[in-house]
Amino acid sequence: MSAHRLERMASAIQRGVQQVLARGIADERVRGLITVTDVKVMGDLTEAVVSCSVLPAEHQSLTLHGLNSAAAHIRHELGELVDTRQLPRLRFRLDKGLKKQAALLGAIELAKEATDKREAEVAAKAAALAQAPPAERGGTP
Repeated sequence: MSAHRLERMASAIQRGVQQVLARGIADERVRGLITVTDVKVMGDLTEAVVSCSVLPAEHQSLTLHGLNSAAAHIRHELGELVDTRQLPRLRFRLDKGLKKQAALLGAIELAKEATDKREAEVAAKAAALAQAPPAERGGTP
């Protein structure tokens, strides 16, 4: 199957799974905010790996287990949304990339705040030194 067709299929599955999840799943293990971040479809259309982000983090493991248990139901619902003869089996996995990205952005923000604070301190010292009498600056009176 062509790469373009696989990409179209993955995109349709991603939109469809997100719609099914937005309607809700009857499994009480599936909780929290679930976002479908990516879908990879195997070349032979036998399986699609659905990457999901789950917030809050304490619901991730249980929600992922619930999603994999409900995969057949989700696939059935997806069949009504995606127009194709053959719909791959769904396997859900946790996408940790968003967490890593958020942590990295948080670290960058902390570093920026520390740099801004140091620059402000240096500027304040320079301003104070510029206003000091020449004797205090180390120059001659």
